[in-house]
Amino acid sequence: MQGLEREMGEPVSNVQLGKLRTTIMKSMHSTKTKLTTILFHQGFLLVFIGFLLGRALILNELTPFALPFFAAVYFMKKNRAGLTLMALMIGSATISALTAAYVLGGMILFVLLFKWARVLKIEPLKSIPFLVFASAFLSKTTMIYFTTGIVTYDWLMIGVEAGLGFILTLIFFQSLPLITMRKKRQAFKTEEIICLIILLASVLTGTIGWTAYDLSVEHILSRYLVLIFAFVAGATIGSTVGVVTGLILSLATVSNLYQMSLLAFAGLLGGLLREGNKLGVSVGLLLGTLLIGIYGEGMTLLVPTIMESMVAVAIFLLTPQKAISNLAKFIPGTAEYTAEQQQYMRKVRDVTANRVEQFSHVFQALSNSFSKFQFEHSNSEKEVDLFLSNVTEKTCQNCFKKEQCWTQNFQKTYDYMTHLMEDTEEGTISLNVKLQKEWDRHCVKSEKVKTVIKNELAQFHASEKLKKQLMESRRLVADQLMGVSQVMEDFAREIQRERENHYVQEDQILDALQAFGIEIEQVEIYSVEQGNVDIEMTVPYCEGRGECEKLIAPMLSDILHENIIVKKEECNADNNGYCHVSFGSAKAFVVDTGVAHAAKGGGLVSGDSYSTIELGHGKYAIAISDGMGNGERAHYESKETLKLLQEILQSGIKEKVAIKSVNSVLSLRTTDEIFTTLDLAMIDLQDASAKFLKVGSTPSFVKRGDKVIKIEASNLPMGIIQEFDVDVVSSQLKAGDLLIMMSDGIFEGPKHVENYDLWMKRKVSEIRTDDPQEMADIIMEEVIRTRSGQIQDDMTVVVAKIERNIPKWAAIPAYHYLSKNQGMKEAL
Repeated sequence: MQGLEREMGEPVSNVQLGKLRTTIMKSMHSTKTKLTTILFHQGFLLVFIGFLLGRALILNELTPFALPFFAAVYFMKKNRAGLTLMALMIGSATISALTAAYVLGGMILFVLLFKWARVLKIEPLKSIPFLVFASAFLSKTTMIYFTTGIVTYDWLMIGVEAGLGFILTLIFFQSLPLITMRKKRQAFKTEEIICLIILLASVLTGTIGWTAYDLSVEHILSRYLVLIFAFVAGATIGSTVGVVTGLILSLATVSNLYQMSLLAFAGLLGGLLREGNKLGVSVGLLLGTLLIGIYGEGMTLLVPTIMESMVAVAIFLLTPQKAISNLAKFIPGTAEYTAEQQQYMRKVRDVTANRVEQFSHVFQALSNSFSKFQFEHSNSEKEVDLFLSNVTEKTCQNCFKKEQCWTQNFQKTYDYMTHLMEDTEEGTISLNVKLQKEWDRHCVKSEKVKTVIKNELAQFHASEKLKKQLMESRRLVADQLMGVSQVMEDFAREIQRERENHYVQEDQILDALQAFGIEIEQVEIYSVEQGNVDIEMTVPYCEGRGECEKLIAPMLSDILHENIIVKKEECNADNNGYCHVSFGSAKAFVVDTGVAHAAKGGGLVSGDSYSTIELGHGKYAIAISDGMGNGERAHYESKETLKLLQEILQSGIKEKVAIKSVNSVLSLRTTDEIFTTLDLAMIDLQDASAKFLKVGSTPSFVKRGDKVIKIEASNLPMGIIQEFDVDVVSSQLKAGDLLIMMSDGIFEGPKHVENYDLWMKRKVSEIRTDDPQEMADIIMEEVIRTRSGQIQDDMTVVVAKIERNIPKWAAIPAYHYLSKNQGMKEAL
């Protein structure tokens, strides 16, 4: 029984612990929410700051902080101006009644001047610092004049206090939004950080004279402030905070002058030791306190100074890490800020990718809506019934034998008219004598019915042609929309590809190159995918010796086991002596082209156009277009065809859809019978595979050694019909192959030749040179020779040689210079 109770009691205790933990978490969250509401939303943080600034002094007699702070609150958070005024009055009253009167008079005078400036429509943001200067000057002058009288020294101090008020107004305008959480999602600028430090240091001056167990409160809080910023932002900000805080405290009390050295040195040491987390920063403060304490005050006050630092360290260690991390998110250069920015960029990227993907789905849905309507054949039963109903409406509707034909002999009449329609459509109605006799005996208006059928058939065919063109246009639009959808989908996936973390590889490459004696400032790897390497480096300026191309790229080739080349190099000797270099994968194959072309009759303008286009993603396109006829019009049509094709291909749309789109534009652009042919070859530079798309063009030939391979496809020229199927012929090219593409002026140019294919194969096989330009010139010369030197048509021939890409510089072995990283190849 006791065991059972014990077993049953354990789950109960776990449940109770879970409930207790939940209650504590809810209580802490509720307390945090209430505290945030009280401090930020109800304005009590401004009350606390106002109280301390009201009693803050400089040189034991100047109070320049109260009026600028009130002016900033009055302009930015006017609904909290009343509470702030009361807090400033109470704080200044702790100094003296005369100070409280001066502060109150300055604030009243500022409000009056501000309202006067609004009446004059002066821009408030620019006028407030001057209004603060005038208010402080007049208020202080009036107070001193009616109390002790003004001497030369008083004028000097009045000017200094008013000038400080002018400057502090500008500072508080920048720092007030930071403490009231009005810039929650934006990073702090450098000047904003400095302004915030000045505000916090000014607030600390309000604690001068406060002690606890003989320990100075302003010393504890100032060192705590230095610890926070040194831990968050490092040595630079830490030492800056120490200097600014120590300077302001020393202005308030001359005896605190050595505190500036202590705080600055402690901020520097703490920032340098921040890698040791809170403990390391704390050790930095204690070391700085010990060294400066001995130097500044000697052994007499060393113990209280160390105790003050230890109290500051204790408060710092008790500060929640989450609060420090929230502060670090706003300071550039910190890990938290970088993570916050990456998260923000990731959100922007995801939103952009989702929006692009939504557009892709929209285009896909539109494509589906256009493609779901299928064309029904014109000889379907429904179309026949509709056709015969139109015929009977014009012939049988008023006939006296209508009842006999369509009620008593419906099937017989229907069959007769169906046969008549079919024979009329096929043109055999006059030959079918038997059908005519039977129809004449059956129908009293036989000739009229045959005439109406003939007329209706013409309209019927015109309607069917229109429907067919409509369906073809729909299919074309569907293909184009689907192509756009695929491009946008690919783009969305490309956006979502993050830069992968290659920190280990970056360090290994950096070590390998430095071990070889090459100085590298920075290495960033974006991709090490085979055939798609993307690496960026910052290297010292080599004064034009080409170290990146001759040394770094060959070493990367050995490390990554593929040819690496310099894609882009930006060198500027004046830019700190550094160059920014991008390295990428070299293509496995390269294409060398040669072109020969001539216009009809030796003219200057040819109707043929050609283009060699290097597309993205390792694609190379060769295209020849032959405009109908000769002269400028044919040249314009062929040139525009290639230009439009190039733009569509470079957008990422597939080849077939691109050609259909170009054909649609050509067929709809003009009513003139201007047609063009297109011969397109798409070569993949990574594996040398090729796709040939021929629209009304002549065959192409591939010369591989002594063998000549013919490549052909049959399609009508572009612009004749709006819809056609593009035949795609795939072929695997090899290194050393010569691809010959030509217009019909070359292929059909030889005179007295019956078989153009055999003649061209024989001529190509007889050519012994493998230089593309020489081969193109020889082919054109051979064709012109057969015509006795006459050029009967526009001629264009393009010869492309496929070769393996041999790098200019051989790979340099890098690994024996880095024996300690034997596993580098596997890591990369």
